[in-house]
Amino acid sequence: QVQLVESGGGLVQPGGSLRLSCVASGRTFTTIHMAWFRRAPGKEREFVAGISRSGGFTYYGDAVEDRFTISRDNAKSTVYLQMASLKPEDTAVYFCGAKPVIDGITIRKDEHDYDYWGQGTQVTVSS
Repeated sequence: QVQLVESGGGLVQPGGSLRLSCVASGRTFTTIHMAWFRRAPGKEREFVAGISRSGGFTYYGDAVEDRFTISRDNAKSTVYLQMASLKPEDTAVYFCGAKPVIDGITIRKDEHDYDYWGQGTQVTVSS
């Protein structure tokens, strides 16, 4: 099993920045492919960013590319999402997801690819 705990959400003004964290436990972190998803009011859960086991390969959803950066610190069993140039449409509950894997650079953007989820952290972008 994998347990995930997100933190770092809050209220931020348009154009501002915020960093989210997700700490994993229960499984060797280097065996886990990680991702961030979000759910905005009235919308389906949307892929945001993904990262390979080593952290050397990352990929993003179209809505956030060039504004958000995903990274991981395997020594701390933590994945991060650095968000910049935030817009009101970024307002959502942000979730981290985990999938134990044996591969390295596979792209996974479907929420059903992931086996474990955190409870989410609310990000609100408003003036």
